[in-house]
Amino acid sequence: MTGLDPLRAECPLPRAETERLLLGHGSGGLLSAELIDTVICAELGDTDATQDAAVVEVGGAEVVFSTDGFVVTPRFFPGGDIGVLAVHGTVNDLAMRGARPVALALAYLLEEGLPLDELRAVTASVARAAAGCGVRIVTGDTKVVNRGAADGIYITTTGIGVRLPGAEPSATAARPGDAVVLSGPIGAHGTAILCAREGLDDDIRSDTRPLHDLVATLIGAGGPAIHALRDPTRGGLAGALGEIAESSRVGVETEEAEVAVPGRVATVCELLGLDPWHVANEGVLVAFVAPSAVDSALAAMRGTRAGAEARLIGRVTAGPPGQVTARTPLGARRIVDRLVGEQLPRIC
Repeated sequence: MTGLDPLRAECPLPRAETERLLLGHGSGGLLSAELIDTVICAELGDTDATQDAAVVEVGGAEVVFSTDGFVVTPRFFPGGDIGVLAVHGTVNDLAMRGARPVALALAYLLEEGLPLDELRAVTASVARAAAGCGVRIVTGDTKVVNRGAADGIYITTTGIGVRLPGAEPSATAARPGDAVVLSGPIGAHGTAILCAREGLDDDIRSDTRPLHDLVATLIGAGGPAIHALRDPTRGGLAGALGEIAESSRVGVETEEAEVAVPGRVATVCELLGLDPWHVANEGVLVAFVAPSAVDSALAAMRGTRAGAEARLIGRVTAGPPGQVTARTPLGARRIVDRLVGEQLPRIC
């Protein structure tokens, strides 16, 4: 120990990066929340970053407005591609505020050298997905950048919708006593992307699908009793639950055994050391429902294709605010943390 000054010793842990972007800032986890709160919203001012979409009053009607960017790689993957993902992702953000989607805007950022056949294929996929959702692509933009300045195709979609009668879901509206309902199994999208990227199990397909019809059914059954909705994309189920708990200043207690994970997804996650609760989804939602409406909400969801496997997975508590826990099959309780860094980059 000769020569060591204990007063000047430093912990060997790496210091946090505070001046430059990291991939983890796009994870949908804690770094993403920090970036949005301390940099973006700090400059924009009166902007609500807790919601998937904004509700704006136009001519006495509640119009829901959302925009999203898509940078997935590979662009074509089992179960979908960047085009269908862009449509479904924006439609679902509108649905999480209780809206019926009406129209989308489509913007391409394209890299010089991209094969035109690939652009045609992506655009055809956008058209099919929009038609399947009952929405129109009404405007957009196209930009081309120098070779090497992008990665083939980036897509931005903006959507507008009209709020359904009786719909009032908000990320800030979960209340103690609410039931937490999950519409289906988790983990398929993120693991499908990973497997396609790394040449692993090609039997896992993305769960990408539109959720607005499921939400309409849910609102029809529960109306204002549907307090909050969130589709657990980046950051996975853990991120979605943590975001709602933090925004609503409540706690969430869940039952791990009630959260379904497809067998092949569970196997891939176990082999690679991934937590399925952190893996992105594109075809499920989590709903916070008043106790009086949970039975009717579950019955309505299970009567739809997208919600056929809906389950009650937990309850909302008074706190600690923002804390999510899960009871394991052995009866122990663990804290469900949100992602800190980047688990799977470029997944949506």
